[in-house]
Amino acid sequence: MSQQEGVRPAYSGLYVNPAGQRRGEFQRACAGLFDGLRVADGAEQALALLAQQPADVLVLDLEHCEIGIDLAALGHLVAQREGRPLLVLCPYTNARWLPALMAHGPLDYVIGPLAPDALCREVGARLDAALLPPRAPAAATPVEAELAALLAVRSRAQQALAGADDGIRFGERLCAALLGWPGVVHAAMFQLHEGGDLRLEAQHGQAGLDLAGVLGRGERLLQSPLRHAFPGLLAAASGETVLLDAVDKAHEPELARALRGQGVQMVVGLPIPASGPGARRPTAGALCLLFGQARPFSRAQLAAFEDLAQLAAFGLRMAELMRENEELLGRVTQLATLDALTNVANRRHGEYLIEQEVKRARRYRLPLALIAFDIDRFRNINDAYGHPVGDMALRTVADTARGLLRSSDVLVRAGGEEFQVIAPHTSAIDGLKMAEKLRAAIEAAEIPGCDHLTVSLSVAQLGELESGDSLAVRVNAALARAKRAGRNCVELAMQ
Repeated sequence: MSQQEGVRPAYSGLYVNPAGQRRGEFQRACAGLFDGLRVADGAEQALALLAQQPADVLVLDLEHCEIGIDLAALGHLVAQREGRPLLVLCPYTNARWLPALMAHGPLDYVIGPLAPDALCREVGARLDAALLPPRAPAAATPVEAELAALLAVRSRAQQALAGADDGIRFGERLCAALLGWPGVVHAAMFQLHEGGDLRLEAQHGQAGLDLAGVLGRGERLLQSPLRHAFPGLLAAASGETVLLDAVDKAHEPELARALRGQGVQMVVGLPIPASGPGARRPTAGALCLLFGQARPFSRAQLAAFEDLAQLAAFGLRMAELMRENEELLGRVTQLATLDALTNVANRRHGEYLIEQEVKRARRYRLPLALIAFDIDRFRNINDAYGHPVGDMALRTVADTARGLLRSSDVLVRAGGEEFQVIAPHTSAIDGLKMAEKLRAAIEAAEIPGCDHLTVSLSVAQLGELESGDSLAVRVNAALARAKRAGRNCVELAMQ
């Protein structure tokens, strides 16, 4: 079609949307742009109307459309255009539609919501900008330089996985990599934690721009009054790609003013898909890209967005697995070193600790004492009151002793009703004083379901050339003497 200066060519149009009110609003706003404008309530009616009479321009409004229900039919409608002029009106809260429809054929798009006069200007501007001549699908791909930039961003984002053992460090490296995307001035990562707490995990970019300040907080962001407007929060909450190509479209004047004040004109929110067993939410958070100016995106660029979100999900899952492995290792270590009943060091770990303390004492020429104590007539407690009361007695003795010890001392359950205290920097005299305190405290302790009990104790100080095994033999011999001396007393081991 030729176009004389100042005269708009006459185009026939077909507008598609399921809501009658939306169809009426478009007719009132934009009918003057077309030489004949028809409307349809869905893909089926649109195909029937196009079969009767082709339309120069197809306007597909996605407001009130459900991607899970309508994508197949609308994708078929896009494919039937075979490259002929197609304009998609896409709500900014669900930009996932765009790459899905672009997979069926070339199209141009406008991001909503738009007031009627703004919608008319946008549609008219695209008609005037020669949108309408048929285009080959290759026209939608990025230019060579931009494609190279996207490949570089993806490469740097993959390198960020080297820090995926820590979620915050991974987020910082990923945000730094995202700054390589053409036009991005600031990047951020929001992560969803236990209990539904969405936090600003990392950000990188323009000096002076702090999204925690813009949003009024850095934690509990799903309770933020801006959760329905700011793309990063909206993407994390809804699981949809959010493309806010003009900050005013969010209808939050203060937010728009704060972003424009930092030179931000467009914001994209990319949901990070949740992964791993037991995922209770569709997302693990969101990536957020802030642009210095609005720009359209091709199918390749939108696909790259999805790739970056998947990579972020992989990195966060790796960090989560590292945390789980550390917790599991801690649990295994606890099971291997602690007595399950009393939660003090078990015999095997106690023997290892004694050897370590012997080496340290000998190296630095420091005193080391070993205290052993045994519950008197413990078998009678089990026989008279039962094993549950006996277990309670063991726990009470351990808790009482632990409450008297210093942070450097280690309480060990050596077996059955016998315990040991490894006391670094302690002489025999100080060990005797400590043992007497233990004896008196345990005798005074109250044990539910049982009479008071007593313990017999012994103390040994490490000799100059003595081994840990020899120290244990001497302290056990002294403990046997305490038993023979009538119990409920303290004996000092002989050298």
